[in-house]
Amino acid sequence: MREQPSYLRVAEVLRQRIAEQEWTSGDRLPSRGQLAQECGVSEAVIRTAQEMLISQGVLEGRAGSGTYVAASRERLRMVRSQHREQGEGSPFHADMTALGKRGTWESRSDAMVPAPPDIAARLGISEGDYCVRTSYEYLADGRPAQLSVSWEPYSITSGTLVVLPEGGPLAGKGVVRRMAEIGITVSHAVEMPEPGHANAEEAALLGIQRGALVTRIQRTYYSDDARPVETADIVVPAALCEIVYEVPVNP
Repeated sequence: MREQPSYLRVAEVLRQRIAEQEWTSGDRLPSRGQLAQECGVSEAVIRTAQEMLISQGVLEGRAGSGTYVAASRERLRMVRSQHREQGEGSPFHADMTALGKRGTWESRSDAMVPAPPDIAARLGISEGDYCVRTSYEYLADGRPAQLSVSWEPYSITSGTLVVLPEGGPLAGKGVVRRMAEIGITVSHAVEMPEPGHANAEEAALLGIQRGALVTRIQRTYYSDDARPVETADIVVPAALCEIVYEVPVNP
């Protein structure tokens, strides 16, 4: 049986010392040199263990200051369910309202953006065909909660009042409601979640460490004639949010 890597053993020791309240929220940890001496390992091992705990939200690094026990923060529950798409407003807003929080978002739309190969494949269009791309930053009580980049074929919404997801009379009403306005019935969505690590841009926007654990959800909406009408890449920070899937059961 292979021996547990040293950094995992050290990470568990640090986690246990925090659990036993030797260090509490906001406390600065001893230097890496001191911890290395206490644990009988190199400073490189301490660094790796701390980086792992930072990515999990247990610790936080402060440039030029050291490593601290991260302040506790309630994980937000994100519900993925067919019922969340049946309302008039944003599913994210509904999730946050259920938690007693104010759900808001900031967005930027760009029209007539050529579809890159992967997006074109997901939307069933040709590479380079125009799309409306919208980037979202979702906030819970003003604090970053998740990111999303949405793509819609320009050929579907061009010349209509819903060409911009966050503009016009149906701004912020969601894909299902907006498509219904132009005579398209959205019948279902397909989601593919997978674990990942935050890149530099995502970390900056979400207020987490680069490399922190995230869940990436690739979501595509389909019309009742099986045509893709929107696809999005959603990034949810694991330390800040939990994802729950509700699965309907027919009696």
